[in-house]
Amino acid sequence: MGKAPVNLARNIKQLRDARGLSQEQAARLADLPRPTWGNLESGSANPTLTVLLRVAAILQVSLEELVSEPKAEGKLIPLGKLKTLRRGEVTVRKILPDALPGCELDRMELPTGAHLVGIPHRVGTREYLTCERGALKLSVQGESWNLKEGDVVVFRGDQKHSYYNPGKGLSVGYSIVILAPI
Repeated sequence: MGKAPVNLARNIKQLRDARGLSQEQAARLADLPRPTWGNLESGSANPTLTVLLRVAAILQVSLEELVSEPKAEGKLIPLGKLKTLRRGEVTVRKILPDALPGCELDRMELPTGAHLVGIPHRVGTREYLTCERGALKLSVQGESWNLKEGDVVVFRGDQKHSYYNPGKGLSVGYSIVILAPI
């Protein structure tokens, strides 16, 4: 059995299960005999394009998704695969492996006494800073906040701002930036 029938069979079963349908219900919705549906899921069918289009329609996916490599239900992203950069003494790491439109999520590690100048974002941007560990001092346009573990500050991210670790150990903070629409 080739790879395409195996992919098709796994995808059809996974998608049907995810939608809470029995084989009987799915076959009826696709206007197919129940044994035909069973053959599709076992990989023993040789379906026509018409059959594949019916199956894709009731499972609400494209034909491409129906026949492509099955999507994993989950995926581990090792720490080394996340984008990390050093800005002076500060380590800034992306929290997610994929970009989210209009949003930036970063983890910052600041050793004792470290200072990081933030980059102002476009006008209308909101930024949230939370202190996970240690202490952080946030300065925005002449105003300052001292954050302890668990504290959050929301501010306009389109202004000059900076982060500082006034504590006696490593500080960890998370920056969530909600970019203003273009």
